[in-house]
Amino acid sequence: MATEYRYDVEVLHLLVSPAHAYFGRAREGAADVPTTDAHHAELVTGKGIVGDRFFGKAAHMDAAVTLFSVEALEAIADELDAGPFDPLLTRRNVVLRGAELAPLLGHEFTLESGDDAVRLKAGRPAHPCAWMDQMLAPGAHKAMRGRGGVRCQIISGGLLNKGPATLVSPVPLDPAKAGEANVLRPSRLP
Repeated sequence: MATEYRYDVEVLHLLVSPAHAYFGRAREGAADVPTTDAHHAELVTGKGIVGDRFFGKAAHMDAAVTLFSVEALEAIADELDAGPFDPLLTRRNVVLRGAELAPLLGHEFTLESGDDAVRLKAGRPAHPCAWMDQMLAPGAHKAMRGRGGVRCQIISGGLLNKGPATLVSPVPLDPAKAGEANVLRPSRLP
């Protein structure tokens, strides 16, 4: 039986948007698109988040849901002496408090909320785009590198609810490191 590590977290925001807001050049401004900070979001295996811009898009199935730690955003605001920032401006789908995310890369994990649970696989880092300098503050793009969250595939769907939740991880996490930058370096060959 595999070891499980359980962490109390909070789902602060669930961003669902049917269209892209950041495309083209930042100086032209973000698109005015409807964005919902939902009380719950339905995650569908092989499809994504119901109502979201990437739902059913084959190119995004391995990265249908993006998780982000609000502590990273708070650390960025402190470093830039700016903010507080609206977490929805990062365009991450799930904003959590209390979750170190980088160690989850390459692993399946579960988020339990309400009476439901969703199983995800963290496949790759969610790199920030240059729009962050425009939407948050000058320097935010660089400051967000290494702590932009993780892009996940939905292994087993269900409802994800705002509020108290439990993150069940196959690897140990350190919630105190949720806001730290993690630089992934290629391994050195002998």
